[in-house]
Amino acid sequence: MFSFFGKRKQRRQLRDMKNQICHILHADDDILEQKQKESLLALTVRCDGYEQTSAKETRNFLAATQEQTMRNAPRFRSCKIRDFLDVLAVACMVAFGIRGLFLQPFKIPTSSMQPTLFGIHYVEDEVIPKMPSTAAFMLYSSVPAKATIKENGELNLNSISRHASGGNPLAKFFFGQTSFKIGNVTYTLPGTLEKVADYTELSRDRVYKTGEKLANGWLSLGDHLFVDRMSHHFFDFKRGDVVVFNTEGISEGGAPLAGFYYIKRLAGLPGDTLRINGNQLLIKPRGKTEFLPVQELSPKFKKIYSGLGGYHGHLNQVGAGYGNFLGSPDVELTIPDDQYFMLGDNSLFSSDSRIWGLTPRRNMVGRAFLVFWPFTRRWGMVDSADPINAPTTNSRGNSFPQMSLQ
Repeated sequence: MFSFFGKRKQRRQLRDMKNQICHILHADDDILEQKQKESLLALTVRCDGYEQTSAKETRNFLAATQEQTMRNAPRFRSCKIRDFLDVLAVACMVAFGIRGLFLQPFKIPTSSMQPTLFGIHYVEDEVIPKMPSTAAFMLYSSVPAKATIKENGELNLNSISRHASGGNPLAKFFFGQTSFKIGNVTYTLPGTLEKVADYTELSRDRVYKTGEKLANGWLSLGDHLFVDRMSHHFFDFKRGDVVVFNTEGISEGGAPLAGFYYIKRLAGLPGDTLRINGNQLLIKPRGKTEFLPVQELSPKFKKIYSGLGGYHGHLNQVGAGYGNFLGSPDVELTIPDDQYFMLGDNSLFSSDSRIWGLTPRRNMVGRAFLVFWPFTRRWGMVDSADPINAPTTNSRGNSFPQMSLQ
């Protein structure tokens, strides 16, 4: 019985040895000398002949063959490791090739395209189904942002810390955390101080009451999507496309823009004359004599003027001020060739062409294509979701209340 299993093991070793030699011949064909190749080929033939010999002869042959193989192929490596590295290299080349030429992953950096696409934002509690916080993050990129006032008191400005310890590890790693005291109680919530102050509406000018909900929702990491880098080389950009572009050479007041990649909706094409009057973007296309509402030129703008879900049209105003371009109803702008006018859907809080001007065509990276994470109502083809059926009201903080319902 021992002899049977011993011989069976040796046959397997013979086959492995032959496979290793064949692999060396294939992988190192360009660096092996002709004599080395002939010697290795002869060894493969001898491997077949030793399958029927005695165990001792086979064992001696295997030892000698291993030594001869190393002598004739000094660059010998483990087949399994070599195969794994070959597959890994090919996979990396394919992945980087796809990223560089076809689909590039992109994370929405700000709130300027809400409610079409979201950056880091606060979500009301009822939007996320009841589930463990780890599952909520995996599915919805969200961590709990919940706090109830435990005792009456005012906000202590000196207690605010951007480096809070404890709390949710996912929140700390992906969002950062902010802690502060109200009365004698310390509260820790996910997000930067600016983000926490926005969704809690923190104020030093009021007294918080026991039992009051300071926050009762979730903080979401925002939308992650693929950008189509190829199709615009065959089908030019159209009005209403959601486009990613780089900010090289674009400045505001002589200073470069904060980020290298921006995402906005293409509103003005070369030859267009634009103005904004009564929260309505009006466009006179090249060769036309009359201004038309932008939604009549592209149906993709209809939801922006729906007055639902946080959509609120296009404004001359940006934040507390007015744009440098189209900053008043009587100002017009004609777009030269190879330039585009880009607008954020969250018009009141969007740094876009109203602030820093036109975007050259050479800066265009590609169309926003597919939201792959999180699995919210926006998951899937970009810009395909209708507005939620909640009338847009007045803004709150740097957003609109309806945007936290999605």
